Amino acid sequence: MTRKMSQLFEEKRTVHVLYEYENMQNYIEQVVRFIEEGISVGDFVILIENDPVYHMIKKELDNRLTNDQLEYVHRVNNFDFYFSSGSYHPPAIVQYFNKVVQPYVDKELPFRSWAHVEWSSLEGPLHIIEDFERIVDKAVHQYSFPLICAYEKKLMPNHLKTLLMETHPYVLSEDEFIESQQYRPKKHA
Repeated sequence: MTRKMSQLFEEKRTVHVLYEYENMQNYIEQVVRFIEEGISVGDFVILIENDPVYHMIKKELDNRLTNDQLEYVHRVNNFDFYFSSGSYHPPAIVQYFNKVVQPYVDKELPFRSWAHVEWSSLEGPLHIIEDFERIVDKAVHQYSFPLICAYEKKLMPNHLKTLLMETHPYVLSEDEFIESQQYRPKKHA
């Protein structure tokens, strides 16, 4: 079953999405659409992004949003986010994420998040990424928010793609969300 972004997020707040992007222009358009749609429904947006790409996104947002609307966007440097402990360490990343979202949770403010995961910079076995994505999937359910995890397609070996399809219940393809038939939620005790 396919859905548009606004339709999916209206139906569910708890949405964990894999986005495999192929070119930067489409990537920028998807991020900007995600932000605009979020702001239009009153969501704050946590954007986990690198400096060069963020500047391109910001340029687009400056042309489309008012200063008041821009206040809804909270940018986190993705290098700081993923390597806050000095290496790609899921517990440290989760701790950093919890610190970022806590003000929204405390004030009961709706939020959504977009995370640019730069696979080429990740050093470590795939089980670490699987562990992290499963922890993130649990957090999405705990805090009830939409999250899109963006990975560059050409940097994804097949075994990583399979792992990501198993840890994300939805996949963003062009402008539609498709339910992942490979998704396997981990049962928590």
